[in-house]
Amino acid sequence: MTDTGPLRRQGVAVEVVDDVAAAFSRLVVAEAPRSLAVSGGSTARRCYERLAQEAGVDWRAVEIFLGDERWVPVDHDDSNEGMARRALLDHVEVAAVHSMRGAGRTPEEAAAGYDAVLRRRQPLDLVHLGLGADGHTASLFPGSSSLAEGDRLVVAAGDDRHAHRRVTLTLPALARARLLVFTVAGAEKREAFARVRGGDDVPAARVRAARIRWLVDRATAGEDP
Repeated sequence: MTDTGPLRRQGVAVEVVDDVAAAFSRLVVAEAPRSLAVSGGSTARRCYERLAQEAGVDWRAVEIFLGDERWVPVDHDDSNEGMARRALLDHVEVAAVHSMRGAGRTPEEAAAGYDAVLRRRQPLDLVHLGLGADGHTASLFPGSSSLAEGDRLVVAAGDDRHAHRRVTLTLPALARARLLVFTVAGAEKREAFARVRGGDDVPAARVRAARIRWLVDRATAGEDP
């Protein structure tokens, strides 16, 4: 694959794989993070289901964070934390789960509380991200004022076009992480990935960090047999 735009930057690697979940699982084992921020979505769920089967992770030494969360109860079907618990966290014993939904009584209060938590600690070792068909990542949507945030690490987000209020890490928070890992699967994400690869102004293309890994399947990369 020949990459253009933001995927040609130093520290960015793109790997086209047959099984995104398996590749993500192997990467987590190899990186041995002590802090892991989880994502939402169907690809993330498959990644966590696979990761729950791995024997090579010392989960008791790992703290879990959220990259973003919908403002719903954790047991709601749309909760990212709830999904991560069902797919992974209910099956392993981790050091701690830092809930976004439990960080405050309102999205704004939770964002401030989570921001304070992140500022008190070392940068996150591994942040897992997905890619929306519109080019969003975490809950950083096209046209959102959150994309212009230059200081806060966590903000309340959401608009009338998307279900539920949100709490999300910001671009400055993502930039602090030691490693960002995007997992993208399916032909329905091909156009969005092509836009990122081509340097279009979509949220995922604005992400910066010291190390970024993209794990994409052949359908997303446009390499269908």
